[in-house]
Amino acid sequence: MPTKIRLQRRGKKGQAFYHIVIADGRAPRDGKFIEKIGIYNPLARPAEIDLDFNKALDWITKGASPTETVKAILAYKGVMFKNHLLKGVAKGAMTLEQAETKFQTWLQDKEQKIATKKKEYELGSKDLRKSALEAEKKKNEEKAAEVARKLAKAAQAAAAAHAPAVEEVAEVAEVAEVADETVTDEVATEPVSAPEESPATEEPKQE
Repeated sequence: MPTKIRLQRRGKKGQAFYHIVIADGRAPRDGKFIEKIGIYNPLARPAEIDLDFNKALDWITKGASPTETVKAILAYKGVMFKNHLLKGVAKGAMTLEQAETKFQTWLQDKEQKIATKKKEYELGSKDLRKSALEAEKKKNEEKAAEVARKLAKAAQAAAAAHAPAVEEVAEVAEVAEVADETVTDEVATEPVSAPEESPATEEPKQE
């Protein structure tokens, strides 16, 4: 039976993660599988790999064939290197203790590199967040300044539109005031005529 080590898709659309499974090579990609040996989440930063190292190594030594992506994952976790060392032990090129020492040295170097990259990524993420916040702050300030300019322009336009009306009202008030003063003067200078005497009523003569 051709055994494959492959990824089996899980998760929602746009939020996919994968199970690392042992499956019959003739089975559908997301069909039945023999055993699950890990999880791979490429959406995390950095990507998360949860792998049962011993099970993966056991299946590799039994001749299971990994896909290209799974092979890269196994190499990243040291499974492929450990399998290479065990082949050297089987051929008598080294002892098991020597192979284990080499593997532990490789593993320490690998963990140190991973920790360094993770730290660099975290620092880079902080710088990116800081830059994004500064850019957002600058954008908000520019937007506020633009709004202030538009309000000032609108206020100037409104003041210019109301200015003729105000002047017209002032002119009307001034004309009314002048007319009022003229009427007052005319009334003051007009001679007052004496009231006409009413004719005397003659009493009827007594006969």
